[in-house]
Amino acid sequence: MSKQRPVTFNHNPLLKRELPAWRPRFVLLALLGCSLALVGRAAYLQGINNAFLQAKGESRYARVIEVPATRGRITDRNGDMLAVSTPVRSVWAIPADAKLEPADARRLAALLEMNVAELNDRLSSGRDFVYLKRQLSPDLAERIAALKLPGIHQQQEYRRYYPGGEVTAHMLGFTGVEDKGQEGIELAYEKILAGAPGSRRVIKDRRGQIVEDVESIRPPREGEDVVLSMDGKIQYLAYTALRDAMQEHKAKAGAAVVLDARTGEVLALANAPTYNPNNRSNLTGAQLRNRAFTDAFEPGSVMKPFIVGMALERGKVKPTTVVDTAPGRMTIGTATISDSHRMGALTVAEVIQKSSNIGTVKIALQFTPDEMWHLFEQLGFGAPLNLGFPGETGGRVRPAKTWRPIEQATMSYGHGISMSLIQIARAYMVFARDGELIPLSLTKLDGLPSNGRRVFSPQTVKEMRAMLETVTEAGGTATRANVAGYRVGGKTGTALKIEGGVYTKKYVASFVGFAPASNPRLVVAVMIDEPTAGGYYAGTVAGPVFSRIMEGSLRTLGIAPDKPLAPLQLARKPGEATPATQARENM
Repeated sequence: MSKQRPVTFNHNPLLKRELPAWRPRFVLLALLGCSLALVGRAAYLQGINNAFLQAKGESRYARVIEVPATRGRITDRNGDMLAVSTPVRSVWAIPADAKLEPADARRLAALLEMNVAELNDRLSSGRDFVYLKRQLSPDLAERIAALKLPGIHQQQEYRRYYPGGEVTAHMLGFTGVEDKGQEGIELAYEKILAGAPGSRRVIKDRRGQIVEDVESIRPPREGEDVVLSMDGKIQYLAYTALRDAMQEHKAKAGAAVVLDARTGEVLALANAPTYNPNNRSNLTGAQLRNRAFTDAFEPGSVMKPFIVGMALERGKVKPTTVVDTAPGRMTIGTATISDSHRMGALTVAEVIQKSSNIGTVKIALQFTPDEMWHLFEQLGFGAPLNLGFPGETGGRVRPAKTWRPIEQATMSYGHGISMSLIQIARAYMVFARDGELIPLSLTKLDGLPSNGRRVFSPQTVKEMRAMLETVTEAGGTATRANVAGYRVGGKTGTALKIEGGVYTKKYVASFVGFAPASNPRLVVAVMIDEPTAGGYYAGTVAGPVFSRIMEGSLRTLGIAPDKPLAPLQLARKPGEATPATQARENM
């Protein structure tokens, strides 16, 4: 057996080289320095400045959530509740956690009034958060919570409730699913009613459930209550009278406004067709329109008293001045104006009582277009009332320099000019307040309003009241507008409608008046759009609605009668006209 040679490893020249003595010391010091740096950093973060790690940790489980503010209530002037927010629950899910058995899915879908396929689609959406149903009643929410389904959660919200339903719908409007104002007072006073949400810090688990309430960061500022000028009883009177007239005359639409002549407060505002703000599932655009604010129409003969009032104010005429209206027709340029029938010579008072177009035009043509335009501007026509109500129209009054003689003539009796019902009602305040025009208010006022703008002198208004009172008496165009026990003044308006720039055979019937005429307290304006049954003249259609609203409102407010009850009034229904007076009703 041969002898083995021992193995040596130093034959490699590189291994024979010796390392510098400083190198291992350097590496050792570097490792030691790094270790000390890590220890120092750890000590700094955990002992001296731990805010960073604390924030990172809290981001995994701590949340700042919004605390909703309770929306303010809306009441009428007497404190009766018109709108209030009630607590409800919303059901939401984390789709990744909501792994439901088929039987559980069917039970949940039945409670949510959904089909199973729709529920499964939402739970398989792949999103981190999804609403299943919002604004559920507390009882139903408890039944869903009792199922104890994984990934299904609830949160508290608020839903607006309107005790008055369709009676107050157009005045109040409504809120959306987030309890934010969408229409009416709810939208106009959103900033006051909504308040401001608060916030609080909580700890949530991985399923999004709150396991600990840590602290309140900012308390919510609750919404303020709004007290409307509306009187709930008068509002109901206006609504029912308008509803019944709509049904009787098979009209397309209608509106009614009641104003307090002393303060300018809106005591009632009703529209038809209407809707139930508590159930808006089948709501249409026509139902939503607050026609008293948003619809401008040609008012017809309700404009005549303003023209006659200006003539009295300027000394152009007196109530006894005779105006020849024969032969009942008048040609200006290529156009012809006519009365409903020949009336011959009329006094100025009779021009108002019998509503003569010819008589009004002859009085109006004594003025320049600028003078008439200035009157309309003083009365507030052509500009919104700026009450903050959404969609409010200002109507249409063209600049005077563009008027032709025939246009000036037709504007004197309410054609070629447009305005909203509430604008007309406000303008008639000049006849109820000795010639002064004051701003309107949708909210209850603590005292009397500041001085308004004077349009006519008290003497002119006194003469105009006497003329307007004859309109509701025998021989006038609105005997059906009279009110038993009260002196009433007002004016009818029956105007043709324009569609596509052309006058049609469709009508808008309106009546605006005040009572008691001896010391006016209320102004009531009524508009019926496209009556198709039982006549279309304003005295027949709008006059009885005015009478019913005015009578009920005066008695509700306890206004003393200023007229004795005559045997004729006791023998027939209030506002009912005889066949002879019906035949005299005209434009």
